[in-house]
Order: sequence, then C-alpha cells, then structure tokens
Amino acid sequence: MEDSEKQTSSRSSPIPIKSRKKGGLITMPFIIANEALENVASYGLLPNMTNYLMGEYRMGFTTTQNLLFFWSAATNILPIVGAVVADSYLGRFLTIGLGSIFSFLGSAVLWLTAMIPKARPLACNQTGQACKSTTGPQYMLLVFSFLLLSIGAGGISPCSLAFGANQFDKGGSDPNKQTVLESFFAWYYTSSVVSVLIALTGIVYLQDRLGWKIGFGVPAILMFLSALFFFLASPFYIKQKVRSNVFASFIRVIVVAFKNRKLHYPNQNSDYHHKNGSGPQVPTEKLRFLNKACIIKSPEDVKPNGVAANPWNLCAVEQVEELKALIRVVPLWSTGIMISINLSQSSFPLLQAQSMNRHLTKGFQIPAGSFGMFLMIALTIWVLLYDRVMLPLASKIKGRPVRLKPIVRMGLGIFVSCMSMVVSGIIEHIRRRRAISEGLLNNSQGLVEMSAMWLIIPNSLNGIAEALNAIGATEFYYSELPKSMSSIASALLGLGMAVANLLASVVLSAVDKYTKGEGKESWISSNINKGHYEYYYWLLALMTGFNLLYFVVCCWLYGPSVDVDITMRMMEPSDDEDEDKDDLPQKNKSTPDLNSC
Repeated sequence: MEDSEKQTSSRSSPIPIKSRKKGGLITMPFIIANEALENVASYGLLPNMTNYLMGEYRMGFTTTQNLLFFWSAATNILPIVGAVVADSYLGRFLTIGLGSIFSFLGSAVLWLTAMIPKARPLACNQTGQACKSTTGPQYMLLVFSFLLLSIGAGGISPCSLAFGANQFDKGGSDPNKQTVLESFFAWYYTSSVVSVLIALTGIVYLQDRLGWKIGFGVPAILMFLSALFFFLASPFYIKQKVRSNVFASFIRVIVVAFKNRKLHYPNQNSDYHHKNGSGPQVPTEKLRFLNKACIIKSPEDVKPNGVAANPWNLCAVEQVEELKALIRVVPLWSTGIMISINLSQSSFPLLQAQSMNRHLTKGFQIPAGSFGMFLMIALTIWVLLYDRVMLPLASKIKGRPVRLKPIVRMGLGIFVSCMSMVVSGIIEHIRRRRAISEGLLNNSQGLVEMSAMWLIIPNSLNGIAEALNAIGATEFYYSELPKSMSSIASALLGLGMAVANLLASVVLSAVDKYTKGEGKESWISSNINKGHYEYYYWLLALMTGFNLLYFVVCCWLYGPSVDVDITMRMMEPSDDEDEDKDDLPQKNKSTPDLNSC
C-alpha cells in the first residue's frame, strides 16, 4: 500500500524543468552587432550628406550646414530623453528595440528620397529655364527621415553599453565578473571604432562610385539587420526593471528648496532628513540655499520607516548633494562645447578635399567624405600609445605609477583643438592662393594642384583632441558624480555636442550675415575659392583660445578632483541594489582647496 502511494505521488509530482540561463557571453555578439551595424549605417550617411543636399536639393552651403547642425543636435540631445525613458518607463531592452526600428525606418525613408524622382527637385534642363527649388513636401520628407534617424539614435546610444553590462549582473559574487566585463567593454569599443571606419570608407565609397540609390540602400539594409539581430536574442537577455527618475528628484529638490526659502537653517543635525544608511546626515555648505529642501519642519514629515511622507515637501540630504554635484560640474562641462563646435565643421573639409588631389595611385583616389577616418585612426593610435607606451615608460622613469588626471587631459584636448583650427586655416589659405593663381576663382569644381593629404594633419589633431578631452571628460564625470547618477554622466557628453551643434549654427549664420554685402563675398561662400574659409577657421581658433582661459578659471574654482577607474565604478552596486551604499562625493570634493587645481 505504501509502495503504491509512493508511486502515485511520484507520478503526480511535476518533473522539474531546467530553466534557461539568461545573460552572459551568449548575448554579447547580438548587442555588439546591433550597435556596430547601427554605427555603420548612421555614420555612413553624414560625410557625403553635404553633397547630396547641395547637389540633389540645390541648397546653399549655409542652409545645408545649418540643417546638418540641427540634425546632429537632435541626434545628440535625444539620447538624454532616451535614457530617461529607459530608466523610468520602458526599460533598456524595449528602448533599444524601438530605437532600432526607428533607425531602420529613417534610413528607409532617406533611401526613398533617392529612389523616387518626385521626392526631390527635378534635374535642371539645358534649355535655359531656371532650376526648380525644393518644394515644401519634398523638404518635409527629407527632414522626416532625419527625425526618425535621430529618434532611433536616442533609443540605442544611451542604453546599448549599459544593457550589455546588465547581462553580466546575475547577482552574487562572481570572481570572473571583472575580467568578463572588461572583455565586453574592449570588444564593444573596438567594434565601434571599426564600424565607424567601415562607414567612412566603404559606405562613402559606394555613394561616390555607385550613386545615392545604392549608397543609401545599403545603410537601410544594415539597419534592418541591426534590429533583427537584437530581437533574435530576446529570450536570452536579462531585462531589468525600470527605476526611479533622477531628473524628477532634481526638480523636487528645487521646488522644495523654493517652498522652504523663508525657513531658518537648523542648529541641530537631526533636523535634516537623510536616508537610512552610511550616507551623510548633514548637507555640505556649498550651494547652501539648496539645503532648505531637506529641513524637517515637523515630525509628521517623516514616516516611521524613515521615508518622507510627501516627497514634494521634504527631500533627503542625498538628493540635495546629488543636485549639488551636478551643478558643480556644469561650468567644466561647458568648456567642452567649443571642441565639439570645432569637430562639427565636417562640410568645410569635405569641400576642401573635393578641390584637391586625392589620388594615392593613378587608378585610386580617397573619397572626399572619407578623410574623417583619419580622425578615428589618430584617436585610436593615441589611446593605444598613451595607455601602452607613454604611461608605462613614464612610470618606469619616475619609479612610481604616473597618470594624467582627467581634468588635465581635458585642458590638453582644448589646446590641441585650438592648434587644429590654426593648421586648418593655414592649409586652406595656401590652397585658396593656389586656386586663384591657377585661374579657378570662379570654378569651385576645379582641381587644385595640391595634395589633399595635407588634410590628414588637422584631422589627426582633431582625433588627438577628442581622445584627450572626451575620454578625460567622461572619466571626470564618472569620478565626480555619485554612482546613482551614472546615466547622467554618460549623457553629459552628448548634451554638450547637441548644444555645440546649435551654437555652431548660430556662429555660422552670424559669420555669413556679417561678412557679406554690397558685392562682397561671404567668408563661407558656396564657392570655396571666392570665400575665406581660412578666416572662419582662425575665428574658431581664437574662440577656442578664449575657451582655454575660461577652462583654467573653471578648474581653479572647482578645486581638486579625484581619480576613479570607470570599469570598477560601473561594477559597483547601484542604489537599487544596495541602499546602504554611500554614493555621495567625498568630503574633499565638497570643500576643495582652491590652490590645488
């Protein structure tokens, strides 16, 4: 009887099914492929877009450049929106997926503008009739494709790397986690550089040799494959839940501080509200007016579990200090805008390269839009030399570890960027003089007897400047901001580029407006030989020089900064994983020594 009951119970009990493991190395190829293919598609569209707009849509140079500035600004600012949406509403998986779909739709619509003759102005005939300009619907279709591409980038860019890092966050202690995560970062950044180089060479070459239909069709196919590969691995991904919105926390601090502006500062530390744990119980004296947001007015403001009864009436000390940390880095963040303005001048080198000898051999010449690849090559070489040669050699000579602090590299990047603009102006001055001496003043399409390889020098300097400033700035934000603000640290660089694109449009329009009139050609004329692009370069160099002085002042006011390994910082538990973790800046950052910058 007992044996039969055991057999019955064994038959009735369900057989345990081994659950599928999620995350880990199996997801790495899909995430990297999604990002790499998106890079090839998006970066392959920009270099020759000036030619497409000026040739097919017959736009003037200033109009073309301003449109590209606005497109770049949208592409750089929407990732901030995407980060908020991913962290607070949709999650990173869905945000990346929707971003991939939008990017595919944008590249497909742009391809249709090349495929459908009526989607752009008709070609000019030879009967002497005036060429027709772009109609409203044609212009709207073009801008719509740019908007879709920007929305797509806003979904993919801020989430891809963090989503990949999430795949190795399985809980518990894994001794191999650091090694695996570093390997993922290395492959991720390597694939990013390689994909951009492929875009600046292969895609640009297809556009030059096979036309816009093929040149825009291939990026559309790549974006389709990007979305496909990402969704194929959906069952294997670790999909973390959405978290609270840090931007809403900032707004609460400002609102509560304003509401409590008439309160007096308390004499007792216990009158400040703080989270349970090892965080500071008293706010710092920097930006003291914000401290009123965490003053406890009555015992009813705090629940028995230590949480504020109404978050719009009382904030924690930690929230106040997070906002203070962000406000303190804003001046130094603004110093990177000028470098981004210099880097956004992609149309000028394109027109220069088109008018110069680009042949490597008699049968092969570098496409004019591919000279941007030398920026990426120089950036990569500099990073390798700095990390593998310069630092080990300096450490060996000094007998101790040597490393330039991020804030120092930021300043060096500004200086190198200034030199790049000076050199660009000198090269353009020589090119223009030769063009005029060869009788090409009225022929902007004529070829000047001067090698385009001279353009490698300013491109290389731009690459070194970006390696110094951008990488240094990213490390600076990660080290100076609390761990809970890592997403903001990632977004600050993109926000700076977006602001730079908008300001670059203002500078370009102002120069065009105030340097022409009464038969006088604009510095940035559509005819490169009649304009004075070198004056424009030197104006940017002068502005960058003043920006360097501004950086020194900001550095002096900020005080000492700290050094933190980014890889180790990203592997630290976040606030959601460990509420007791002290993520606030250290005391020495809140009370800096002004003489130690």
